[in-house]
Amino acid sequence: MRFENKVALVTGAGRNVGAAVAKRFADEGVTVAVVDLDADRGQRTVAEIEETHPGAARFFTCDVSESADVQALVASVVEQLGGIDVLVNNVAITDRGATVLDLEEEVWHRVLKVTLDSVFLCSKYVGRHMVATDRQGAIINIGSTSGFHGRPNALVYGVAKSGVLNMSRSMANQLGGHGIRVNTVIPNKVGSPVGEEVEPEGRKRENLLGRGGRPEDIAAAVAFMASEDAGFVTAADLLVDGGFFHGSR
Repeated sequence: MRFENKVALVTGAGRNVGAAVAKRFADEGVTVAVVDLDADRGQRTVAEIEETHPGAARFFTCDVSESADVQALVASVVEQLGGIDVLVNNVAITDRGATVLDLEEEVWHRVLKVTLDSVFLCSKYVGRHMVATDRQGAIINIGSTSGFHGRPNALVYGVAKSGVLNMSRSMANQLGGHGIRVNTVIPNKVGSPVGEEVEPEGRKRENLLGRGGRPEDIAAAVAFMASEDAGFVTAADLLVDGGFFHGSR
């Protein structure tokens, strides 16, 4: 129970990694603000948590790419749950298939808005709350191995995740004096693809451990980064990819 009496806000918590993070936190005593734009998904996560941890989760709907919505979200979570100690910026969408020659500009802006702007907005307004209440909290951003190398089929997603990496390091520099730690947890092809409910059969993964990553693998790393066990860790990029990044490709 590393997090008893703590509150965590998890974006994109209606599915896959976000849902696993919310459930792991609840297992360890956290009260979780389950945030998702899809009410059915978010309420499903809350219902699954409530089966074993009554009162440990509450659903909040929010478009985290919109400043006014994020400000209202933070105010609601603070009012209803008493504060925010941990922020997990998990939500993301992706582009697929188009190259720089034919990618629609609307897609470019939308992917950046959801996958990158949301990290800035949630960190800004949750960070303000943490500073004002001297919470000395933790912000964990979910990155991707796509942030380190170019992909032929996802131009904007890679750009956004690269931005998440450097934004995390910059925020760690800016917020460290307030006792707020900022770190990035970096998966590779964990669970179902971004925006999809079902993992494709036979999905190809190449890593040193020879198995696919599970959402629970990422949730365990996030829980570590949020805890006092990682109390002297900030501005770190934690690869949780089965060795994909350092393997032969």
